[in-house]
Amino acid sequence: MGWRVKVSHVTHVEYDGEAHSSYNEVRMTPAHNVLSSRVTVTPSVPVYQYEDYWGTTVKAFDVMEPHASLTVESVSSVETSGPRRPRTGVHDPDPSMEELLRRTPMTAVNAELEELARMQALGRDPHETAEAICELVAARVEYMPGSTGVQTSAQEAWDLGKGVCQDMAHLTAGLLRAAGMPARYVSGYLHPRPSAEIGEPVVGQSHAWVEYWAGEWLPLDPTNRTYVGEAHVVVARGRDYADVPPLKGIYQGPPGSRQEITVTVTRLGPASLHTMPG
Repeated sequence: MGWRVKVSHVTHVEYDGEAHSSYNEVRMTPAHNVLSSRVTVTPSVPVYQYEDYWGTTVKAFDVMEPHASLTVESVSSVETSGPRRPRTGVHDPDPSMEELLRRTPMTAVNAELEELARMQALGRDPHETAEAICELVAARVEYMPGSTGVQTSAQEAWDLGKGVCQDMAHLTAGLLRAAGMPARYVSGYLHPRPSAEIGEPVVGQSHAWVEYWAGEWLPLDPTNRTYVGEAHVVVARGRDYADVPPLKGIYQGPPGSRQEITVTVTRLGPASLHTMPG
């Protein structure tokens, strides 16, 4: 049984002076079963919407007047679904997989790790291989907030033996691809406390996990060693984080800025019966 969830994601940027102009893209709108969604910007400017190459909803806006700060607030209500597990005999139409088998700067691993990934496939079906690779990553990389940055690569996270969900998703995607399995990097949100009361706002977080192709797209969360379920809200998919950043932009102005991010997740109740898996 899925959930009905409200997600509030606020990003506030303070510049070291006045920015003369800025050009921005926002990827914070859930991908499936969206009941309502809005993005507001301060200073107030028109917000435009389009779908990017990977099928993600993008809100875009330009601020063409001097501004010392920028605030982007995304508020959405969405219905999630229960854990998605492999289904016997299912084979969806095979999409183009070439790009999702390639190495990228963030998912690339060395020859030794590529060989280790291929070994996980020996004697296993695709689902068992994917689970074995997720377990390998979870056992090697300790979840440690602040230990890495947005530019940390999969190989660096493996060598450090610590990282965050982004690193684990990059590493898992890289190993799946090395084992010959198409893999997507998925970004979204995670409700961190399933025991919270209905209607209780909880400090949440942006989250990342993976999907692998085995006749259908199936998700796994290597950080939590679990299937993806009702606590996960899908926003975007791509090759790696570079395809899905929540806020991406450039500005003309002072070289320094500071960013503060707040995510709040509220469980509103059970999902309706028509909710489709994401």
